[in-house]
Amino acid sequence: MTRSIWKGPFVDSYLLKKADAARSSGRHEMIRIWSRRSTILPQFVGLTFGVYNGQKHVPVTVNEEMVGHKFGEFAPTRSFYRHSSDRKAKRAGSAPGAPGAAGEGAAPAAPAAPAGGAS
Repeated sequence: MTRSIWKGPFVDSYLLKKADAARSSGRHEMIRIWSRRSTILPQFVGLTFGVYNGQKHVPVTVNEEMVGHKFGEFAPTRSFYRHSSDRKAKRAGSAPGAPGAAGEGAAPAAPAAPAGGAS
């Protein structure tokens, strides 16, 4: 369910204060925030926020397309490495002597014997 329009977008009050202070000072440094739930407002465009993802602050430079979205959408909390089955298949397929192991970096096959019958 979405937030009712008459309430307006949710933004933590300290974010507005930090953004105003950064705009007035003119410095371009990262504003560290922990509020992933706050909505990005038009006055945040051009500023860089460090959104906390549970481990570190991910730098997010706000542009016009981000207005209306939440800060948490741009700082993923989980990182996908790969499926374990992919690793197993790759390891089994690249073993020396395994069928189909001739891939990149493999030695070329020996040339075929001439058909003339010369010994």
